Amino acid sequence: MPHIHTEPGQFDQTASAFIFRTDFDEPKIILHMHRKLNKYLQFGGHVELNEHPWQTLERELREESGYDFSQLKLLQPDLPQIKHADYRGAAAHPLPFTYGSYQFATTDHIHTDSAYAFITDQEPKNKPDEGESLNIPMFSRQEIEDLQAPEQIPTNVKTIILFAFNNILNHWKATDPHDFQVEPIKVDA
Repeated sequence: MPHIHTEPGQFDQTASAFIFRTDFDEPKIILHMHRKLNKYLQFGGHVELNEHPWQTLERELREESGYDFSQLKLLQPDLPQIKHADYRGAAAHPLPFTYGSYQFATTDHIHTDSAYAFITDQEPKNKPDEGESLNIPMFSRQEIEDLQAPEQIPTNVKTIILFAFNNILNHWKATDPHDFQVEPIKVDA
């Protein structure tokens, strides 16, 4: 989907997923080579006008990685959380492990991103959608350290990945992403 806001200094809401494979001797993060930026990025995209961020994330994961929520475990802090909103027109979302605003590439366009961490020990069920990047490598923590920022990976993405390796993987609990509402919000007329 094209950006909703196109004027300089405007913000678009995005949702992204940092997926870690745990079926190796050490965890590895799965990234894709962004087809426009030619840099390694996490999976994700723009929140469309007819969806909330959690729906965006489920859609973008299927489109860009081939993963289905049923193959992933969402990492969440070990704290009490509201998982279902009991009010018409409301949805409870999981906590992102980072939430921030970043300038998109070399433009003056800004994304405000809710970033979530996932783990899996499986290959994706599906292939990425037609037109999506098929360059989807995995990297160890050291291999992320060795990537040159910003030439190969945006500096903020590298910082976030290293934070996840150091602070999220071994400290947040694995939960079922379906514990949170994914269905569209129904608004009474």
